[in-house]
Amino acid sequence: MRLFSAIPFTLFALLIYNGFAFTAGAADPAFWTRPVINIGMVSGATFELLASDLLITAGLFFLFIEILKATRIGTTALLDHMFSVLVFVAYLVEFLVVQEAATSVFFILMAIALIDVIAGFSISITGARRDVSFGHGDMH
Repeated sequence: MRLFSAIPFTLFALLIYNGFAFTAGAADPAFWTRPVINIGMVSGATFELLASDLLITAGLFFLFIEILKATRIGTTALLDHMFSVLVFVAYLVEFLVVQEAATSVFFILMAIALIDVIAGFSISITGARRDVSFGHGDMH
């Protein structure tokens, strides 16, 4: 169970993207520009949510979960940070090497994974500094 909680949620966005890019997206290059939801607004405008918008929104939700997870301490948090770096490296390598990943959607998901890495380490370092400062105060 501990290992499962260390799995970065940004990995799910990568898996979802690849699942669609190599199945539905491979058959239809315009897959990411396809509207998923159309809603008539009171203003008379039509709100359109594209498949790409939906995946980016999911990626941002996964980033939120990762930032909450970054506040943990201990071995699981360290594993989570290491796995987050590996997920970002996977994004980066795929972006550079795989033709289906050379899209703006994938680039934004990769940027979300990078923010996860930076935020995770920043939050952990800030928390560790607080722990150290409290520890020094107790010694007097």
